[in-house]
Amino acid sequence: MVFNPSIALNWILYLALLPMAFFWLRRAWRIAVRRDYSEVALKRGEPPANPARWARWQLLIDGTAGLVAATVFVLVPLLGLPFETWTALAGSTVICKIFLDFALSRQAHGLAARPRA
Repeated sequence: MVFNPSIALNWILYLALLPMAFFWLRRAWRIAVRRDYSEVALKRGEPPANPARWARWQLLIDGTAGLVAATVFVLVPLLGLPFETWTALAGSTVICKIFLDFALSRQAHGLAARPRA
């Protein structure tokens, strides 16, 4: 086996699944159990006016992404998932999480104009 940048990036993607899953599941835990809505639908670091309204959607996004990432991380060594399968699952999960977080934050904050500094 020849070590090249592609192999290095794939190892980085695989090893990054565990911390990503940890942070996403921790956010879901905070929303579901502790009722901490401080990280719900953030836009420029600020939660919306009514974060409890959007908490279930954030919980769904974070919980699903965290479970998929943790499952892929565990199944790669256990079942020997094919390379194309686990990279597709991991990459799609990360991209969908980013897009859905962006969409939720924009929806929660509405179309209000940004205050001028």
